[in-house]
Amino acid sequence: MYDPIQDSLVPIVIEQSNRGERSFDIFSRLLRDRIIFLTGPVEDNMASLITAQLLFLESENPKKDIYMYINSPGGSVTAGMAIHDTMQYIRPRVGTVCVGFAASMGAFLLTAGEPGMRVALANAKVMIHQPSSGMQGTAADVEIHAKELIKTRAKMNELMAKYSGQPVEEIEKNVDRDKFFDADEAKAFGLIDEVYEKRPENEAKSDS
Repeated sequence: MYDPIQDSLVPIVIEQSNRGERSFDIFSRLLRDRIIFLTGPVEDNMASLITAQLLFLESENPKKDIYMYINSPGGSVTAGMAIHDTMQYIRPRVGTVCVGFAASMGAFLLTAGEPGMRVALANAKVMIHQPSSGMQGTAADVEIHAKELIKTRAKMNELMAKYSGQPVEEIEKNVDRDKFFDADEAKAFGLIDEVYEKRPENEAKSDS
């Protein structure tokens, strides 16, 4: 949905080429560099945008890495799993970078990045917990959804164990309540691979 206030605050980048002058909003320009932003609550519209960007970048170059910058409190499990499954489905490696805060489904997607390419900036925070549901209705409907929620929780715990290298039992214990990590703690737990204060020199050179 068009937001005249929010959209007016998005910087515009102007580039010169032999064909003349071209302007891009800053996010479209960074998409050309294979950078995707996952910012705010995870919901269906966001999932559609993220998956479309992933598929587009794969079609542009199936062998070149993609980086997803995450600053999200989490949100819909189904929307998040759509993003997760697309990350695993496409051929390019998808690195993840936590800037600010990655919680719940945001933390899950951070950890689901390509091994060795999962990063948090120095003062980022990560929070994991079990999925929840605000289901209302008849007792029978609530029971059906509760059973499905238990299956979803078990599946997510298995995947989190796979990505972090922790035993499933350790994941289950830590997601029972909200569990917060600073960047170094997230690395020690296996949620990420590196903590960066500055971009590594070799990465900066490869981007230039």
